[in-house]
Amino acid sequence: MSYKTILVHIDRGKRCSVRVEVAIRLARQHDAHLVGLHALAPFEPPGYVLAEMGPAIIEAQRLVAATEMARTEGEFTKQVSAAGLRNVEWRTAIDDPVDAMTLHARYADLVVIGQTDAADGSHVPADFPERLMLAAGRPVLILPGVGSFATVGKRILVAWNPSREATRAVTDAIPLLQLADTVHVMAVNPKAGEHGTVAGADIGLYLARHGVRVEVKTDHGAEIDVGNELLSRAADLDADLIVMGGYGHSRLKEWVLGGATRTILESMTAPVLMSH
Repeated sequence: MSYKTILVHIDRGKRCSVRVEVAIRLARQHDAHLVGLHALAPFEPPGYVLAEMGPAIIEAQRLVAATEMARTEGEFTKQVSAAGLRNVEWRTAIDDPVDAMTLHARYADLVVIGQTDAADGSHVPADFPERLMLAAGRPVLILPGVGSFATVGKRILVAWNPSREATRAVTDAIPLLQLADTVHVMAVNPKAGEHGTVAGADIGLYLARHGVRVEVKTDHGAEIDVGNELLSRAADLDADLIVMGGYGHSRLKEWVLGGATRTILESMTAPVLMSH
């Protein structure tokens, strides 16, 4: 198992180059094809604006979108060329960014995006990471809104419970786990009957059979919530990647996320790979 196609989200935000840098390193590490996708939501002016200005305003917005996409394509091409990466593809879409990324993710092994930051100037929806993670059907690597990342995946913390989502995340992360220097599996407040005889032991053995060097830790009686406990443990281990399942369901057209997922997405201090 390996990543052979990596999709990176492109926008006009200040942090886009950081995402591309990480995606380039991953593509080189896994000998993968790198796809950059810039999606812009279609311009839909109110009816009264169309009535007064008609096609002129639509054409003006089309030119603005084309100019922005040309600029980001130039920056992307310059960055990947400077890195010497050749197996690269550029794509654009006039579509809702979540819908466009979801569609193109169907044909990728890994998706790289950033944590939402209104001050970044990216103009993506505030809930872009969680919506994409829940819809994509692919592992989504989310980078924090601050900091630089000299390494991603050398020291990995796996948040484990025997749920479908966590199982999916661990399996999706195997190409990274196999290359890591250290992998720590952490089960926080495991409930009786959820795990085998020893919480985390079975997933540890599973990963070991895949050639992963793994250590298992069970955290009982944590006084803080699971999300903050994971962030605290990641800081203690100097982890450069957290792997976890993303939890949620659709209710009245709103995504309702599990507490740990929401805490991590809002307060992440290291890159996080999530699957749903």
